[in-house]
Amino acid sequence: MAGGAQRFDAIILGAGGAGLMCAAVAAQRGRRVLILDHAPEPGRKILISGGGRCNFTNLGTAPDRYLSANPHFARSALARYTPRDFLDLVEKHGIAWHEKTLGQLFCDGSARQIVAMLMGECEVGGATIACGAPIRSVDHADGRFRVSAGEHEAEAPSLVIATGGPSIPKLGATGFAYDLARQFGLKVVEPRPALVPLTLGGDEALFRELSGVATPVEARCGKAAFREAALFTHKGMSGPAILQVSSYWRHGQAVAIDFLPEAGSGWLREAKRQRPKARLATLLGEHLPGRLADTLAEKIGVAGDLANAPDKVLAAAEERLSGWPFQPNGTEGFAKAEVTVGGISTAELSSQTMEARRVPGLYAIGEAVDVTGWLGGYNFQWAWASGVAAAQAL
Repeated sequence: MAGGAQRFDAIILGAGGAGLMCAAVAAQRGRRVLILDHAPEPGRKILISGGGRCNFTNLGTAPDRYLSANPHFARSALARYTPRDFLDLVEKHGIAWHEKTLGQLFCDGSARQIVAMLMGECEVGGATIACGAPIRSVDHADGRFRVSAGEHEAEAPSLVIATGGPSIPKLGATGFAYDLARQFGLKVVEPRPALVPLTLGGDEALFRELSGVATPVEARCGKAAFREAALFTHKGMSGPAILQVSSYWRHGQAVAIDFLPEAGSGWLREAKRQRPKARLATLLGEHLPGRLADTLAEKIGVAGDLANAPDKVLAAAEERLSGWPFQPNGTEGFAKAEVTVGGISTAELSSQTMEARRVPGLYAIGEAVDVTGWLGGYNFQWAWASGVAAAQAL
C-alpha cells in the first residue's frame, strides 16, 4: 500500500468534537493532518446536543465530576485547557452564548455554529477532512500507521483514535475504538450506557401510570447524589437527576429518591400540629404534581386527617418520602445513552499527552477513553481538553 499512500504527520480517526479540536490545534502547529470519518458529515453528536443548541462546556468543570477507573487521569488535560479557553474561541468566532443553570453554557443560536467554528479552525491550519470514508483497515509497521478508508490510502507516524463510544448508534456510533485498541494490545474497561433513562418493572410498574410527570428531586445511588428534575416515563424514570445517577448505577443497586429535598426533618409532624385536619395527599399536592402526590400518599397508606396519625407513622412516612427506594431492572441501553462509561483504559495512556505507553505514536482522546463526565457540558470539555493535549504532543 505504501506506494500510493498519501503521507501525513498525523491521521485522526473520527470527526467529532475531540477529533476536530485535535486536528485544528495540531494543524495550526504546522502538522499535516488528515481526519477520516465514516459519517457523511462532521460533528454529528455536536449537532444534536443541547436540543440543537450545543451545551458546549460547563463552568463548574473539575476532575471530581468525571467517572474513570483512575479518577485522577483527567486532571492534567482539564487543567491545561479550561472552559474559559474554549469560551475565548467561541467569542473569537462571534458566537452568542448564554449560561443556563448549574454552569451549563449553550449557543444562543445553533449547534451548527460550533461545528462551523471547529471546521474553520481546521481550515486555518490546512487540515484535510474526509467524511463518508468507512475505515477498511489499520496497520502498523516500521513506526508508521497505514490506514485504508473509503477512497483514501494514507500513512503517518501518529494515529489518533477519536471515534467515540457506542452511545447513540443511530448517529453511526460503534465500538470501533475498542476493537482498534485491542488490535494494538490495549486494555478496554467494559463499556456501559451512561446518562441514560432507567427502566422499572414488577411492583414499580405502577409508576408508569405517571408517565410525563416531572418534579425536582434529589436522586441518590451509592455516594452520588444529584438535585435536579426527575421524569416518569412509560418505561421507568428519566430527567436530569436520573440521567446523572445512571452513570453510577449498576445492576442490583437501588436508586433512592428524595421527593421533598427542601423539606426539613420533622416537617410532617409539624404539619400535623399546625394543620391537624389536612390529609397527606393534600400536603404533598402543595409541593408535587397532583397525580404524583396522590400515588405517593396511596402507597404510604396514611389515610384520613393527619390528627389521626401517630407521630411514629408520620416519621416513617417522612423517611420514605426522603429516600424512596426504586429498584431499576435495567437501562434503555446505548440507543438512548448520551455517553458511555468505560472505554480504552487510562492505565494504557499518558495523562499528559494521551499517547499509548506501549505503542509510540498511537493516541486516544474523547469518549473513546475511560473518562465520562456528568450531564451538562462536561463531556464536551473533556473532548476539547483531551484533543488539545494530544495535539500539543503530535
